[in-house]
Amino acid sequence: MISLADIYHVLAATVPLYVVMIVAYISVKWWKLFTPDQCSGINKFVAKYSIPLLSFQVISGNDPYKMNMKLIFADIMQKLLAFSVLTAITKISSRGDLNSIITGISLSTLPNTLILGLPLLKAMYGEEAAKLLGQIVVLQSLVWYNLLLFLFEVSAAKAAPLTPPLEAPATEAPQEAQTKEEEEELRTRTTSKIKTMLILITVGKKLIRNPNTHATFLGLIWASIHFKWGVKMPEMVKQSILIISNGGLGMAMFSLGLFMASRVSIIACGTRMALVAMAMKFLMGPALMAVSSAATGLKGKVFREAIVQAALPQGIVPFVFAKEYNIHPDILSTGVIFGILISMPIAIAYYFLLAL
Repeated sequence: MISLADIYHVLAATVPLYVVMIVAYISVKWWKLFTPDQCSGINKFVAKYSIPLLSFQVISGNDPYKMNMKLIFADIMQKLLAFSVLTAITKISSRGDLNSIITGISLSTLPNTLILGLPLLKAMYGEEAAKLLGQIVVLQSLVWYNLLLFLFEVSAAKAAPLTPPLEAPATEAPQEAQTKEEEEELRTRTTSKIKTMLILITVGKKLIRNPNTHATFLGLIWASIHFKWGVKMPEMVKQSILIISNGGLGMAMFSLGLFMASRVSIIACGTRMALVAMAMKFLMGPALMAVSSAATGLKGKVFREAIVQAALPQGIVPFVFAKEYNIHPDILSTGVIFGILISMPIAIAYYFLLAL
């Protein structure tokens, strides 16, 4: 049962993040301490250093040999369902694109479990819930953030000039054997294949150079070694990682505050889009998780824990990536700002509804 002391612990974990965000907002809006280039540099530091090391810390501290596979499969299914639903919606509306799908997945299925999750789920379901939540965090850092980066890179590559030039090779078939329409169709198909190949090569090279890719897989490798043979990380290495990773969430919120200050309104995406974002986060996310959990056979307390964690606020990491790639950061920033504010009463409401 949730007590006032539990609520205090949740507030103690979230209020400092808002303090950091407000300080950043004031620093730009009133004090003019940072230029736009400096704000961009701060966000790049978070994306290239703080988040990768935070991911390494989270993944390396989780025992990969003791994972709840039903929960893992439910989480995977939730993301796949979200992708399918969002793709269908964009096709029906004829207004959507890859950027909209990326933003929708980030809003609906990637909760900020490190802020509210641990203290809130501990208060609701005990210490075991925190361990299960840790597994969701690991999967999120290892798989979904890297997949998100892949989609961001694909989106960026589609607008960028590609080399070599996309020229279709001449066909050797006799002219009389093909009509002009067939030749044009062949040329278009060949050009499309070449373009797709070049995009994937470009994306692959960028992902290989991305620090988050290295950090997540190194974290998994180290966790496998540590929990298999009990090997401990040298203290100097451990402290070097902690000194940067511990400030990851704070720096991400600072970057969010800087972004807010660069916009005319705090609700950067507009009131209507903000309501859509909240609906996707707190209705679509838990609903898809409920379907996925039932399909994979989750029952009892674990089933309830899975749904409640899906009702946690929008993750800050997708905003940092969105800002880095300039893909709807206004929508994701609004999701973070207001999501954290209203998420605790919503999560508690889910907790009591699921207890009925």
